[in-house]
Amino acid sequence: MIKKSLAILSISAAYFANAQDISTIRNTTEVYSHSSLDGTSKYNAMAGSMGALGGDVSVLNSNPAGIAVSIASEMSGTLYIESSKNSTGYAGKSLDYKVNNTDLGNVGAIAVFPVSSASPWKFVNVAVNYSNKSLEDYSETPGNSGLIYDINDAGGALIDELSFAGHAYNRYGNLSKMNIGVGGNYDNRIYIGAGLNFHNAQLDQYDSAAFTDSDGITDVYNKQYTPFSESSTGFSASVGVIGKINPQFRVGAALETPTWWSISRLYNEYENPVDGTYTEDRNLSSPMKATLSAAYVANKNFAINVDYSLGLTKPKYKVYGEAENELNRFFSANAKNLSEVKVGAEYRWDGLRVRGGYAFASSPFDSVTLGGASLPNQNSNDMILGKRNTIGAGIGYDFKSFFIDAAYQNISSDYSSPFLQGSAANNTGYFSNQYIVNSNDAIVSDVKNTKDNFFITLGWKF
Repeated sequence: MIKKSLAILSISAAYFANAQDISTIRNTTEVYSHSSLDGTSKYNAMAGSMGALGGDVSVLNSNPAGIAVSIASEMSGTLYIESSKNSTGYAGKSLDYKVNNTDLGNVGAIAVFPVSSASPWKFVNVAVNYSNKSLEDYSETPGNSGLIYDINDAGGALIDELSFAGHAYNRYGNLSKMNIGVGGNYDNRIYIGAGLNFHNAQLDQYDSAAFTDSDGITDVYNKQYTPFSESSTGFSASVGVIGKINPQFRVGAALETPTWWSISRLYNEYENPVDGTYTEDRNLSSPMKATLSAAYVANKNFAINVDYSLGLTKPKYKVYGEAENELNRFFSANAKNLSEVKVGAEYRWDGLRVRGGYAFASSPFDSVTLGGASLPNQNSNDMILGKRNTIGAGIGYDFKSFFIDAAYQNISSDYSSPFLQGSAANNTGYFSNQYIVNSNDAIVSDVKNTKDNFFITLGWKF
């Protein structure tokens, strides 16, 4: 039982009162339904906006027809230097945590094959691109000693009082995607392409809370079904086209199928009837995605591109039991179709390249109604994950036979993070070796995530 319920919210979605874990919702959207990965420095500097421009191997992430624009074979590798900071606020206090990561984030190549001059087909190009990113993320909510939980014995007698000492979501892992594409250039006016995409994800997820008992001893409690580990593979396919309306204007369109994921999970379960480690398999279809693009190429020195991507479906799990039914009901009722707008530009002066871009991705969820016994109902438009803003900038130099590019990205998002809800009836509380904490209400903290990423690409043309 909770003695003080100030600043505690109950979430009016049946999902949260039942057997699922909040991090499963977050990972379904952020990891398995993510719009795209990063790519080369050029791609990142332009915020991924090149669906109608093409000419870069990372365009396979948005429109495979873009590889048909290339007229010279090339290969490149990109070093990622990434920094992610979470500032988590609750009850007038805030905690910051920063994660740094350096890795070879992208490698790719385009092979250009000229066609007979007698044919309107000018080139047939083949491309391979591999991108990966760290999934490490840590957000820690400060404690509140005024928030007290009663621990009662089987007869209802009070045996201890626990004060809330903090909470943490912690995730480790890696997400990768390999694209294999082929594209054709018809009369330097129409470009078509198709791609196969192979996805892989490995992650470890923790959801833990700390409580201090009446003797002043602080202990860490784990959420039911956590920690868990997932090993996942996925497959999708994409097709695209780019057309020149005139020498200055181009338009493009692309469609990517859902990613069909096969997920193997290893998780901890407490008191079933004894603590143990269990496994389960799930199949997930992430949203199908469409991308529309337009570009203006003023001359050989300046070009600008706009992409708009829209999710046409919502995440859906194959049903093996009630757990998948709950997940599907939640996403059907609360998920929005993913949408993102990207704008990117490049200016060339001899071998010098200067680039910039901006992207805005909407929140993946509709507003979720919150309310508690002592609080009026209120809406949160950024529950679990929020809208995302990306600013990119970059510079490069083309030495003809090889090139070097550098880019910087600032990515920011704000969201509300619910935790601590668990039901005694469904055995979904927080467990330690001493006590079980069950709460029908969720605490909600505010998280601001800021990423400052640097990229360096070395490439060769042949």
